[in-house]
Amino acid sequence: MNAPIPPIDFSKHADAETALADVAMRLRAGTIIPYLGPGLAAPMKPAAPMNPEALAAFFGTKVALPRRAKGNAWAAAQHIESYKHRSTVTALMSEAFATPVEPTPLHRHLASLRLPMIVDSWYDGAMRAALAPYRDWGEIQGITRAGIGEDRWYRFYDAAGAESDRAAANGWKTLLYKPHGSVVPAKNFLISDADYVEVLTEIDIQTPIPDAVKDRRTESSFVFIGCRFNDQLLRTYARQATKRSSALHYVIVEPEALSRNEVKFFISQGLTPIAIPLDRAVEILLGTT
Repeated sequence: MNAPIPPIDFSKHADAETALADVAMRLRAGTIIPYLGPGLAAPMKPAAPMNPEALAAFFGTKVALPRRAKGNAWAAAQHIESYKHRSTVTALMSEAFATPVEPTPLHRHLASLRLPMIVDSWYDGAMRAALAPYRDWGEIQGITRAGIGEDRWYRFYDAAGAESDRAAANGWKTLLYKPHGSVVPAKNFLISDADYVEVLTEIDIQTPIPDAVKDRRTESSFVFIGCRFNDQLLRTYARQATKRSSALHYVIVEPEALSRNEVKFFISQGLTPIAIPLDRAVEILLGTT
């Protein structure tokens, strides 16, 4: 028998809207960092898989997967890497995200705010596309260390998509941080179990987290938008990306969809849940209502 879901305080609807309106004000002031998940663009029904389960299903249409890998994107990618080749994983990821995901109005709004940092935890290029009209921004992406022969955890890219460096990143007005990589501009993907083994051995001491990210998160709060934390890997990344920042963070949720582990994660990390449907939350964040 499953243990009961731990108690957590989901504010009344009016209180939740008031809290999110305050978050919207803080976003405009640049004192809160948006942490975007694939759920933000999912309502637009893009061709790309917009959650780990959909990505695992995509892999399953291309390669016969063992039972243990079905439904698990990281295990599926590992099986393909082990029995095919890393290049096959990269090719399939490139195919999965070949059709660009269009930026939502919230992507474009966040880009217009010229925030110090935006974290985007999925592989599509919607946030980069939203930032394209602006200057003085750049991106840091997590990279696989498989076969690269380099002691590097991430790469830097400027607004034009050219590879850049740490010194340039310090001067960017807006930093887009893609911890799992992205299809654009260079098809960097952290996706297989092997990719994550190396990262997770050192992430507690923050080595894989770029210094520019550490600097910009200091004393800032985060708001998680379109994110799920029903996987240990996703919880680990969120925990490490927000380490040594403010103690006050928010997560937009629909309570009926939450797993027990997600609720426990919110409690352990002190996240303030804002229980508002995503479409309504976007309206409030845009200031359109």
